[in-house]
Amino acid sequence: MPDAAGKVFVITGPSGVGKGTLISGLLDRSDGLELSVSATTRDPREGEVAGRDYHFLSSAEFGERVAADEFLEHASYSGHQYGTLRSEVDARLRAGVSVVLEIELQGARQIRDSMPEAVQIFIAPPDPASLRSRLVGRGTDSPEAIEQRLNTAETELAAQGEFPNVIVNDDVQTAREELIALVQTELPLD
Repeated sequence: MPDAAGKVFVITGPSGVGKGTLISGLLDRSDGLELSVSATTRDPREGEVAGRDYHFLSSAEFGERVAADEFLEHASYSGHQYGTLRSEVDARLRAGVSVVLEIELQGARQIRDSMPEAVQIFIAPPDPASLRSRLVGRGTDSPEAIEQRLNTAETELAAQGEFPNVIVNDDVQTAREELIALVQTELPLD
């Protein structure tokens, strides 16, 4: 009898590399693949909706959920906490639905340790300088937050060799097709 459990796809890379755009294109072309909504302690950005974009939690509530072991992974990033709630993933996997986790490097490492069967994918920029222009162009972060994200990106880029799958997002359409092709090797998409 075939195994009904879904697969976990971990997608990571530095802030501003285009993970969200690539994942959106992937999800548009797939059935049986869903994005896990992460939890965070940061404030919502303009247009973000609680429960759709993130589960926005206070620092105290986040800490309580960590203590209760409600996270598959959690990490500090740019002065805030982020994490993947078990409830976002477990029920989907049991129902045979595969899940995409868009997470930070620390979380990707935790998932690698706890779920070695997860497919790990690193999205890289064509060059580090392109991250600055993407982050500035996004218009969602202060200059201080952008500098903090760029400093973190140096460490993240140095870790890309840890990942068996690396996609360089030089051209969005090409990178999206590479991501779809990679996922299709693990999971048939419509």
